[in-house]
Amino acid sequence: MKVSLAPSFEPIKAPGTEEPGAPLLDPTGPDCVLGWTEGEFAAALQPSDKTLFGPRGVCLHSDGSFWVSDTGHHRLLGWSQTPTEDNRPADILIGQPSFENEGRNAKVTPTDFSLNVPTGVAEWRGGLVVADPWNHRVLVWRTPPTRHNRPADFILGQVEADSVLANRGSDAPTASTLHWPYGVSSVGDKLVVCDTGNRRILVWDDVLETGQPADLVLGQDSFTSRDENAGEDVSAMSMRWPHAAVLWNGQLAVADAGNNRVMLWSDGLPSANGHPCDGLIGQSDFAACDHNMANYYPSSKALNMPYALAVDGDELIVGDTANSRLVGWSEAGIAPPASGLTGQSDFASKGDNGWGIARRDSVCWPYGLSARGGLVAIADSGNNRVLLWKTAS
Repeated sequence: MKVSLAPSFEPIKAPGTEEPGAPLLDPTGPDCVLGWTEGEFAAALQPSDKTLFGPRGVCLHSDGSFWVSDTGHHRLLGWSQTPTEDNRPADILIGQPSFENEGRNAKVTPTDFSLNVPTGVAEWRGGLVVADPWNHRVLVWRTPPTRHNRPADFILGQVEADSVLANRGSDAPTASTLHWPYGVSSVGDKLVVCDTGNRRILVWDDVLETGQPADLVLGQDSFTSRDENAGEDVSAMSMRWPHAAVLWNGQLAVADAGNNRVMLWSDGLPSANGHPCDGLIGQSDFAACDHNMANYYPSSKALNMPYALAVDGDELIVGDTANSRLVGWSEAGIAPPASGLTGQSDFASKGDNGWGIARRDSVCWPYGLSARGGLVAIADSGNNRVLLWKTAS
């Protein structure tokens, strides 16, 4: 792996040396918490219709339903209506024979509804899409499931439901294969997949059949390349572990977690393979990749392994995962300062649950985000729970 450091270094800052920042989410705390009861730490290990184990994906669907990738239990949970009370049980189960079962692919041969470490989940054209990374595929439903274990309509990355090899068993990828796809999203009417293990973004203009090839690749010059940072130093076109993509104020934003940054394309989704970005959050230049801009403590400009993105109005919300915080940006450019913060006391502080025990309003390694109508859903993975939290007024 080739890396380049920022050309200059800022001194390490201690907590409290930066302004607290405006609250990103309601400072009174989340409206609803799923999968967690204060003081109970082992409950997540036992699967049920109320427990969660390391959830990494959430989706507030436009039809009012709510979906969680319960990653550690290898299943997708659905609520027919977005919960408004703590620990409401799920209504719909995908990936296991019952709410009390767990295990990769339900401990049997993979099917068109089984899951192995599911992560990203998103709405696309009114349907539902789930990243199934350890099966090296993406499951696509034309409409959200309304019954247990409804089979997916299409599978991307594989040609058969029981095929689960990375890049279909080849050392080199193609436009049709996947390797640890962790993120899925809708950008306009196109489906975007963060093909994380291949260090690239794939875009489908439409999905009409299982195994269909992608139409566009970003992060690599061609569909057959998969080297970290395209085999070169970090640049405006390369990626290392992309995890999320959203459309923010007309521009494409990609969480390039391995390079500790968010890449921005001001003209939206490019039309050419390998097109470089022109904006950046989390680094001061396109050749930099160190976490927290080569400091131990973060700042209002720095990031440490950002895995999640969401958009609320004009604000980009970033799950700054390894700093255990949520950070909001209202302006783009190169290394703009953040405008909002939740999860830490100020921009220079970090630490799981603020270096304390889990509280209702703390976060620990937030991996997934979804936002709709002033409500933000957070896959608070390190706390084995999901938070439903209104934005600050």
